[in-house]
Amino acid sequence: MSNEKKSADSTKKEIENILREKVDPILSGHFGGSVLTGYENGVAKVRLTGACASCPSAQDTIESIVREEVMNGCKAVKDVVLDTSVSEDLLDMARRILNKEID
Repeated sequence: MSNEKKSADSTKKEIENILREKVDPILSGHFGGSVLTGYENGVAKVRLTGACASCPSAQDTIESIVREEVMNGCKAVKDVVLDTSVSEDLLDMARRILNKEID
């Protein structure tokens, strides 16, 4: 494994720890959470979960809480952006419901 790959993996673990230990306790007060969905070129992509996922203030939450905590805790991160993509698992479940494969 290259040093660059090890460094990226180490950074991802560091970000995940920050999300779990610093960000999620704040978001849990709003019945939400966070998950790292990607990290590349110094940019962490974070998806909000639970009630925070559909909150109209999700972008503000990323900018005021998540970005600050992650960038203060992990110097390798240059930016944190909101991941608004839909997971393949959720799309698959929706397809199965529409096809009446599950109730």
